[in-house]
Amino acid sequence: MLLAAGEPGPPNPTACAGFDADMPPDIPAKGLTSEEAARRLGQDGPNGLPVANRRGIGIILVETMREPMLSLLLMGGVAYYLLGDRLEATVLLAFATFSVAITVWQNYRTERILSALRDLAAPRAMVLRDGKPCRIAGHEVVRGDVLLVETGDRIAADAEILVADRCETDESLLSGESLAISKHGPMPSTACDDSQRLFGGTLVTQGTATALVIATGVESAIGRIGATVAGIDATPPRLTLETRRIVRFCGLGAAMVAVAVILLFGFLRGSWLEALLAGIAIGMAMIPEEFPVVLTIFLAVGAWRIAKVGVLARRAAAIETLGAATVLCVDKTGTLTENRMAVAGYWRPGGPIVATCDPALLRAAVGASAVLATDAMEIAFHEAARGQDGLTDGLDGARLERSFPLSEACLAMANLWQETAGGYCVYAKGAPETVMTLCGVAGDEREAWRHAIEAMAERGMRILGLAVAHPRAVEAESGLQQIPLVALGLIGLSDPLRETVPAAIASCRRAAIKVMMITGDHVATARSIARTAGLADSLLLTGADIDSLGDDLLSERLMAVDVVARARPEQKLRIVEALKRHGEVVAMTGDGVNDAPALKAADIGVAMGKRGTDVAREAAALVLLEDDFGAIVAAIALGRRIYDNIRKAIGFIFAVHVPIATLALLPLLTGLPILLAPIHIALLEMIIDPACALVFEVEAAEPDLMRRPPRDPGARLFSWRRIRMSVEQGGLAAALLAALCLALDIAGIEESRLRGIMFFSLVSVVLALILNNRRLTAGDGLRLGNRPLAILLGGVGLFAAACLVVMPLRQLLQIHGLAAVDLMTAAAVGGAMIAAARILGLGAGLSRPLTAPRDALCDRQG
Repeated sequence: MLLAAGEPGPPNPTACAGFDADMPPDIPAKGLTSEEAARRLGQDGPNGLPVANRRGIGIILVETMREPMLSLLLMGGVAYYLLGDRLEATVLLAFATFSVAITVWQNYRTERILSALRDLAAPRAMVLRDGKPCRIAGHEVVRGDVLLVETGDRIAADAEILVADRCETDESLLSGESLAISKHGPMPSTACDDSQRLFGGTLVTQGTATALVIATGVESAIGRIGATVAGIDATPPRLTLETRRIVRFCGLGAAMVAVAVILLFGFLRGSWLEALLAGIAIGMAMIPEEFPVVLTIFLAVGAWRIAKVGVLARRAAAIETLGAATVLCVDKTGTLTENRMAVAGYWRPGGPIVATCDPALLRAAVGASAVLATDAMEIAFHEAARGQDGLTDGLDGARLERSFPLSEACLAMANLWQETAGGYCVYAKGAPETVMTLCGVAGDEREAWRHAIEAMAERGMRILGLAVAHPRAVEAESGLQQIPLVALGLIGLSDPLRETVPAAIASCRRAAIKVMMITGDHVATARSIARTAGLADSLLLTGADIDSLGDDLLSERLMAVDVVARARPEQKLRIVEALKRHGEVVAMTGDGVNDAPALKAADIGVAMGKRGTDVAREAAALVLLEDDFGAIVAAIALGRRIYDNIRKAIGFIFAVHVPIATLALLPLLTGLPILLAPIHIALLEMIIDPACALVFEVEAAEPDLMRRPPRDPGARLFSWRRIRMSVEQGGLAAALLAALCLALDIAGIEESRLRGIMFFSLVSVVLALILNNRRLTAGDGLRLGNRPLAILLGGVGLFAAACLVVMPLRQLLQIHGLAAVDLMTAAAVGGAMIAAARILGLGAGLSRPLTAPRDALCDRQG
């Protein structure tokens, strides 16, 4: 029972705890005072794990201001102010401010979501403060607090038990042990051991306890493992590194060209401010600042998309890595199965094993269970009996006279009921061997029981023996061993496989993703679940096998098995390392503290959201909100789709900068007037950025998405073959624009009208490149089912129409004399670009077969 306020504690409760000498002796009786708790909280810090890399709004703002495109916009605005053109200066500065605001808000919102998740996951605790029970946040628990815990509570910190009443805890998240651990208070002349301690992060499955907190935060058992996890270096996101490298490379080239343009323009034409504007324009035209935009937006929206299927992304880069996963290592309990017990089979001596309800056996199981069930198996018996007419008749009116608890000496438990007619009835359940002994089952009958037990175990069941007795009053007063029990038979329970699992595993097989089930269960149980789920169980490794194999041999053996049974949590790290040595991209699921090193070492760590620890969630890149295996497979499909769409967007980015840079350089090479000013480039970015961030992001998945193998994880996102294809598209567009510009100049078109035609021709070419880089298979046409694309095309059309009638807009863009026929000419250039690209086979979608094997393989061959 719980320690009431003012009740004296047991003698010398700190004898084995190693408490501070300054701890007041009356703490167990009335807990800490509020003042003392506040002092200890300030001294020791919050009861939680330190969270690294949390960014405030100031840091986000500084990171945003470093973007080169933003610097160029600001420089352009200042240059226009110096030239006295306040309108263009204001527009450019407004663009810069808008970009900063959007970026800062998106990043800040992501940080707030992650912070809210951490707060939501934090447990609360009931403690004694100032002599009164009160509930506080788990991070406010301090050393010396008196914890009051009961069934269902998540323990907030490590504590020494003062008083315990039938207390059992589930420490599987810490030790991997699946069975509940019995806890008791201090015993005279007995050394303190783990049976007298509660551990933070574990769950009370039965009973109550009062305990004195001895360790919080990083000093607790969970905290020490968390510190070990922090020492494991996570693999840097490959996509982020590639993006930074290509932006630096292109940025350096753009800077060199811009400086050359400024110097040549200044010396040749004598106007250094105009030279500066020309240099800024060419810099804006050549810097592929959309790369980080694509990476940020695609992964952020991707995180939202996978959250809709039940997966929370703690590190967005893992979403892209999902598409390359080659091995998926998963727990059985709660991931492949529903994490609940259900009655699965019945057996009576002389009969077959059946799945249909046997009323006599189920009645005995319910009769031997607690009236208010808390144990998972007893809950399963009550649920199976619900709705069965007459099954519990008599029990409902009977009075529970006595219970015979489970003990080490007798692995069976029973209830003695006094029936309404006045007689007695005993129902017993327990380990089959114990029940057979209690009932005197021997000889051939015992052999028949053993065959049935083995057959039910082969089906993955957890088996209990059942017995019944109708003792006389004098017998009812004796021990369970003295009551004349009669064996009834066996009842089997199993954790049902989730309905979605077989289809999800079949989908992984089609996608050449190896699924490996890792469980601590018995080999027979593991084989049964594997068979039902669709995994090959002919070759199987056990935890003992793993210990006996060297690293290289283990890597080879793991590739031939789909099931690992009798595995300990700490062996998961070795499994991950062995698979990675073999060149695999490993996704690993886990929920316990001991799983955390493996989760962090894996390419994609996946923690359980419902039953996982804070340590596991902090170590993992993804969190399963519903602990459902099907959600992982759905997330892998989304990861592949996101990667495909990133490649399409990148192909467009490389292509689109070629014609823009060409029109920016053409005047310098030919003596033509400047065609593109920074304001034109900024307006083009209003088309390019939405295309990159929205149009390509919503593109539907390829039909062969989950019918092709994972891409080669070593292949570069920016392969030379793909860059060449994109530059060829851009070169074709640049050639069309240059030819049109020179033709119009020869025809004597005035400067402002020439600028207008070329600007809208460039806009038309940009739209054509968007269409060319989408997936356009035979029969698709232009397929405007993409809503952002339809909105973008409509917006461009309205803007073009406005330029014909709105004088201030024409003045801003310096495009006087523009006519409807000029816009038609510009549109024709875009149409010619689409037709030419189709004829020449240029474009990301057009050059890739529908059922291509592995994109990276094609890239290496190219």
